[in-house]
Amino acid sequence: MNHNASLSAPPRRTRRILFLGLAILGLTSAVFVVRRPLMMSAPMCMAGRWHGCFDTFNGVVLITLVALPLAALVVWALARRRLGAGVSSAWRMSLAEVGMVHGTVPFLWMTMMPGAGAGVAPRRVSLVPLRDLLTMGSGGIVGNLLVFAALGFFAPMRFAALASAPRILALGAGCSVLVETAQYVLWLDRVSSVDDVLVNAAGAVLAALASRRWWRTVAQAPSDRPRPAPAPAG
Repeated sequence: MNHNASLSAPPRRTRRILFLGLAILGLTSAVFVVRRPLMMSAPMCMAGRWHGCFDTFNGVVLITLVALPLAALVVWALARRRLGAGVSSAWRMSLAEVGMVHGTVPFLWMTMMPGAGAGVAPRRVSLVPLRDLLTMGSGGIVGNLLVFAALGFFAPMRFAALASAPRILALGAGCSVLVETAQYVLWLDRVSSVDDVLVNAAGAVLAALASRRWWRTVAQAPSDRPRPAPAPAG
């Protein structure tokens, strides 16, 4: 058994390295594609100015990318603390918690940005399914798919109660309904649309399915409690 385990270890390590390499390559490619819009917001963000940085999509994306090293440091600190307490799956749990926050908060910030007619233009509500998809465009659809993608990807890895596609669908839909309701109540000059809820929930489910292979560890270590020490023999 030990011999078989030693043989299976290198392929697992190779898959992890390959997955990490692909993730870094994808992130680098995305930054290269959007480098010009991001650089337009860089002077405002470096100066700490609200206008031109925190109230623009480009500025929020730039701040999110710049904060990645800090997020990685938080993951490391949480994992080290849990490893010291003997918690199983410490790295996975820490990555899931930080990933949910770091990957969701920026998109929520962007969805709650007020439009040009905030507080003045009439509130708009669209309750007819699939009617607004034609006007969203590919960019709008992709953006809506990403709003709760990080939540759908990491939540089942962290919480055993959410390790189910229907539950992630309900979670994504519920969070999206709250966002659309807040946009309407705060009068942000945005359309509160049922299509946004559908696309946001679909993005959460698709991301959850992408992380499904790691859900099984949640059942083995569903809590944050340390493993009990083995009883002495005799």
